[in-house]
Amino acid sequence: MANSTIRCGVAGVGSLGQHHVRVYQSLTGAELAGFYEANDARAAEIAARFGCRRFATLDELAEACDAVSVVVPTDRHAEVALPLLARGCHLLIEKPITATLQEAEQVLKAARASGSLVQVGHIEHFNPVMSFLEKEVNQPRFITAERLAPFTPRGTEVGVVLDLMIHDIGIVLELVKSPIERIDSVGICVLSKSEDIANARIQFVNGCVANLSASRMSLKKVREIRVFQSDAYLSFDFMNQSGHLVKRSGMLEYAAKIMSGQVQAGDLSAVPLVPVPLLKGEPLAFELAHFVDSVAKAREPKVGGTLAKTALETAITIADQIRSANRR
Repeated sequence: MANSTIRCGVAGVGSLGQHHVRVYQSLTGAELAGFYEANDARAAEIAARFGCRRFATLDELAEACDAVSVVVPTDRHAEVALPLLARGCHLLIEKPITATLQEAEQVLKAARASGSLVQVGHIEHFNPVMSFLEKEVNQPRFITAERLAPFTPRGTEVGVVLDLMIHDIGIVLELVKSPIERIDSVGICVLSKSEDIANARIQFVNGCVANLSASRMSLKKVREIRVFQSDAYLSFDFMNQSGHLVKRSGMLEYAAKIMSGQVQAGDLSAVPLVPVPLLKGEPLAFELAHFVDSVAKAREPKVGGTLAKTALETAITIADQIRSANRR
């Protein structure tokens, strides 16, 4: 498929799927064939807004497409992905890959059988913040991550761990690169049947510890991460694509100035921050461009089935611990 235009489609054009339609329309190397949407009113709205075709069935969508974004609720991922894979479509499946490990196995087995690529929409892996962290983080010892959001009915078919925390699970798995040794979790249900607030402490075999917090009961959105390692401290905001890096040498310099009386203790303006040049942009555009390029070049995507399945397994363990504790 090298050097050819990839015919792309979208299955599900809700609050997120509509943006897949928008990006595909303007993406170099891609041609938007159209979309599938079960809701007639929503389908008419999207078709009119973007001037694109609505396919009546998944089979019709598959027939017209080389690659498809699956952007339906999590509990329907496998139901939609499997027939598309059977028709030979390459898929970008929004995170998490599926709602259960059994379904994830079915999807990945079907992909292998059809020779199709499966990329999973762990979108933060395409955030400029993550690109910087991947270059600078080498031996993390402690990571904290917060992902908070106001309540919305969208996504409540699963708990906050599979809805929000799984982003940070994928991030720390990629940064730490070590098997998990132990997980300890707490969480509570507030407005939905599954956990709406959760915290997980993940200890890795290499000694690194990650503390992850997620809530969909917050009054504001937060997407922040802090990484501590022997030679540096990194603090970043995924949402605003900003942050800072402090090297150990800089902290030693700062401490020396305090000891000599050149600066007052607590004067953080004197801390030597390393400039962080981030090439800001829309993570979804970067993600879909990578997907289209992977299909065109027949290469494994950055976020494939292996990482996605491990992230799902970790998320399910956390959610199960919370559910079990709340039954007591």
